Amino acid sequence: MALTSQVLVTQNSDVRTIKLNRPKQLNALSLEMESRLLELFRAYEEDHSVKLIIVKGEGKAFSVGGDIPAVINGIKCASSKQRESFFQTAYTLNYLSATYTKIQVSLLKGLVMGGGAGISLQGRFRVVTDNTVFAMPETALGSFPDVGASYFLSRLPGFFGEYVGLTGARLDGAEMLVCGLATHFVPLEKLSSLEDALCKANSGDPEIIDNIIHDFKNPKLKENNQYFRLITIDRCFSKRTVEEIISALEKEADRNMDDWILWTIKALKKVSPTGLKIALRYIREGRFQGVAQCLIREYIISCKVMQAVYCRDFFEGYRSLMIDKDKNPKWEPSKLEFVSDDVVDYYFAPLDDQDWQDLKLPIRSNLTSYAISKL
Repeated sequence: MALTSQVLVTQNSDVRTIKLNRPKQLNALSLEMESRLLELFRAYEEDHSVKLIIVKGEGKAFSVGGDIPAVINGIKCASSKQRESFFQTAYTLNYLSATYTKIQVSLLKGLVMGGGAGISLQGRFRVVTDNTVFAMPETALGSFPDVGASYFLSRLPGFFGEYVGLTGARLDGAEMLVCGLATHFVPLEKLSSLEDALCKANSGDPEIIDNIIHDFKNPKLKENNQYFRLITIDRCFSKRTVEEIISALEKEADRNMDDWILWTIKALKKVSPTGLKIALRYIREGRFQGVAQCLIREYIISCKVMQAVYCRDFFEGYRSLMIDKDKNPKWEPSKLEFVSDDVVDYYFAPLDDQDWQDLKLPIRSNLTSYAISKL
């Protein structure tokens, strides 16, 4: 499929609709797609005739995230500079979305994961629906949830962000709305009507857009909604270390043999120990940083994960889940107690390379109050 057909654009007066168009790949984002999206975001911000941008996905998913097979193959063939370029493009796109001066409405139908979350959950309006499923499953891949997740997960109520980021828990649209990841819920059968109404309004006024979306009803939370577990999540995921979090969950299980608690313990024990420790630290630190600081730090960590100096868990997770599909990764180190503080510190420190440069994000001017609040 040609690059131009992987990202489609529809112009409707002063509204631009960007559609991710790799439905067979569940709209997994390639470097070429992200480069094209970055080009479009930059162009529309400078175009005074553009008032509103709608972003959506073709088919059953908004986007499952980055095209991992392409990333792995690219890393094997690429120089360190080429690897860094991949993350520079992705994180610059995330930053523009987070600080955009035009209004972005993301229509989040189906799966929203990883990089798909990065280009949508930073925007002003995030509309979910009946079949929306969100997750940041990176720890199961031997990595950590990036693309600005240290910013948007750390700002969820209580310690819900630690729970979502460490376990890779899947949230439905109603759960996303109540925890703040989404701004609106629209029934699936009305999503096309909403898009038509936004195009017809032809407005970049956030109050007008908000009123249009609010004309549609909100959902009811299910009885087994994970957000209802927030008291238990706060009690356990507020602990200082991953080991202490698991111990607290096990004590909860001793008092109350609960399927959700057992699943949470199992999930934490199955994923990468190194990925867990990186994720916990960076979500905690993200609470006190702006989106730019979070992305600059994530850039350093991502480059080091790909270098695989101390740990090759990302490549092992890829093998286990996508190549051999045995779902039995051999993490190294294999246990949390073997992941020292020094190793975790390594991922947060600048690279020991005289040619290394931190992520250079574009200088932003004339920002809206919404965007300024995220800096």
